[in-house]
Amino acid sequence: MIEFLSPVSKKVIAHKEVLPAGVLGKQIQTHNIEGELPDLKDVKFAILGILENRNDENYIGEAVSLDAFRKAFYSLYPGNWSDSIVDIGDINKGETVQDTYFAVKTVVEALLKKNIIPLILGGSQDLLYAHYRAYDSHGSMINLVNVDTNFDLGDAEKPIHNKSYVGKIIIDKPYNLFNYSALGYQSYFNPPEEIALMEKLYFDAYRLGEITSDITVVEPILRDADIVALDISAIKSAEMSYSNTASPNGFDGREICAIARYAGISNRVSSFGVYELKDFKNAETGAMLVAQILWYFVEGVNFRVKEGAFDSEKHYNSYKVPINDEVLTFKKSNKTGRWWIELPFISDVNNKLKTPTLLPCTYGDYLSATNQEIPERWFKARRKNEV
Repeated sequence: MIEFLSPVSKKVIAHKEVLPAGVLGKQIQTHNIEGELPDLKDVKFAILGILENRNDENYIGEAVSLDAFRKAFYSLYPGNWSDSIVDIGDINKGETVQDTYFAVKTVVEALLKKNIIPLILGGSQDLLYAHYRAYDSHGSMINLVNVDTNFDLGDAEKPIHNKSYVGKIIIDKPYNLFNYSALGYQSYFNPPEEIALMEKLYFDAYRLGEITSDITVVEPILRDADIVALDISAIKSAEMSYSNTASPNGFDGREICAIARYAGISNRVSSFGVYELKDFKNAETGAMLVAQILWYFVEGVNFRVKEGAFDSEKHYNSYKVPINDEVLTFKKSNKTGRWWIELPFISDVNNKLKTPTLLPCTYGDYLSATNQEIPERWFKARRKNEV
């Protein structure tokens, strides 16, 4: 993958040298010599920049620069972490955007095979298509969570851009996508037909107000994710001091950092990307917020707790709740207090899951079931499994 990567800029390397002892910049190994990557043995995280934005529907020739972000992230002190981080530099624009996609797929796939979590800083969010395609050899269905104001489904029959890449993910072979979840969408930014399509496909969609009223509702969604991506337009503009986020509504700094930490705590999340980045040189607050988002994700990963075997009664309490003709089985972890609901195998259909599956849920879902309300995520997962 080294042939696709360019070193971290000399400005960032010079900045790193004058940082005080103990900060992340003094601990992160960096790709600073062309053709020579840092040693990736026993590395947990790799920062990867992608300087591509030509498929932004509003592209007018502006460049992507990640120097301000790197300076901000390097200046932070680590938590009580045991996992190491490397900065492998950037993927520059290829001769064509498809060349860039190929490079992204190749590099991310190589990192995943080494059990390294890519921390991706990207330009236009159509890059998430290439990010997702890196999982083609994963061997199982993929759950994708996107923190965004838009669903980005678009018209899959038209050329891909940063508002239509999800449609391409859904229809392009190989078909790896099991579930797509959109967190923080705002209705007035989404065509009614896309909202209807999300329902038709039994995908999860949570409005901004639903999440900000109770941030914990995102935890089960993120617990079940393989890929988590963030479009910075999901953050309110006042938090960013950054012209790319024009909406006055969105997540505030604490909320978006909480979401990032939930993503990190998930034992399943294996890559994390922040997209729609351009040039941060005149937006120090925005650069620092993005740095803190990644800090909280890394913090979450360092505090992951491995659950015990689900078939062992000593690790879980089971609760059966009869609803109409169904009997819902809930499990609660004795170690973490987290909840799951069993999605049974349906023998008379060629389903995607093949075996009984435990779907992450909340205590509130259990309480709703005791009041004879079937949890919406359970219903959608079962219907998707039957299709």
